[in-house]
Amino acid sequence: MRKISLVFLIVFFVTNSGSHLGAQMTISGIFDSTVSVNAGAGDSPGFSYGIEEFANIRFQTRIRERGRILGAVNLYAVAGDYAAAARANNPSGFIDAENYVAWIELERLHFRVNFEAADFDGGLMRIPFGFGQVWRPTDFLNPRNPLKPDARPRAVLGSTLAWYPGDEFKMLAFCAAPRNPYSQDGGGGLAGLAIDRHWGRASIQTLYSFEAPMRGSMQGIHRFGFSLKADVKVGFVVDALYVYNHENGTGLDGLSFSAGFDYSFFRGKLIVLAEYLYNGSASSTARGEGNIFGFSNEHYLYTGVTWRFSDFTNANIALVSGLSDISFTPMLGFNHELFQGATLMILAQVPIDRDLISGNGKRGELGPLPPDKLQPLLQEDGQRFGSYFFCTVRLRLRF
Repeated sequence: MRKISLVFLIVFFVTNSGSHLGAQMTISGIFDSTVSVNAGAGDSPGFSYGIEEFANIRFQTRIRERGRILGAVNLYAVAGDYAAAARANNPSGFIDAENYVAWIELERLHFRVNFEAADFDGGLMRIPFGFGQVWRPTDFLNPRNPLKPDARPRAVLGSTLAWYPGDEFKMLAFCAAPRNPYSQDGGGGLAGLAIDRHWGRASIQTLYSFEAPMRGSMQGIHRFGFSLKADVKVGFVVDALYVYNHENGTGLDGLSFSAGFDYSFFRGKLIVLAEYLYNGSASSTARGEGNIFGFSNEHYLYTGVTWRFSDFTNANIALVSGLSDISFTPMLGFNHELFQGATLMILAQVPIDRDLISGNGKRGELGPLPPDKLQPLLQEDGQRFGSYFFCTVRLRLRF
């Protein structure tokens, strides 16, 4: 309860300090009401459900003419599958009530100071990189997963200094605290530089970062990356990041590389998107410490088609393919704007692998029941958890 009260105290302070700082508070956000159903594989229940009430409340206040304070708080009340997952993750301020569990999470809290040709940000915030629409290896601080398209990118505690020496040209110096918040010697902290250049039909970004060595280590970790997008009738994108760790002898396994395209037909009604990912075992998109959305094999392909019925309704079909172990996750989505600020969203997933089709025991990473080595919830008694079918129905309200 003390942690929850602290979050409310922060919001209360920022909200009520506006009049003293000559500022005006603005509040916005989203509210999601979600119901899910799951057909379990392995030791998961044959049928299970989940209910989640979620609100992301964002606040912003100005400090005179050049400064701003920005923040966001997540509120959760869940039952069923969502409650079981929450109990396993043990979020801060967890409240176990009679028929639901609830908690509050501080998502963003940072300040921004604007100068004539520069901006300085510091605090708990996003430091995003790259132009990729699906994989985006250069976004190494908060890797994404196309299997969880609604997952909100996590923030990091850090700072950035952006300098704009010319039109469509930006240089960004950044630093972030170690992933282990209890690190006191700076081991695992990182700093780097990114350069963005934009033209009429193309953009490029390059970046470099150095991660300080951990205690007992003599070498740090270097990251070199670039991202390119071009719009020449077909939209192309290339995104790559190489992680070099001299102590571990990193080779090609430190490379994460993605490339793809998108194209629209029938005056934008039909949109086709495809992106390939090469995922080195020691790269930014690999499964490992600090990457909750990591992948374990080398070759992946995302293909998707979206049909826009109108400005208010669209449907999409996508297939995430694990080419190394022949496993797939088809996804079907539907979005309809009920009225301004209210959207109905449906997403269904059906994991498939060779074992599901032929029963030959060759389970794949994207299949109903991943191999034992990839079971994050594998228990001491050998229980295995998976899913044959998963569907969410969500009502999203914006305010």
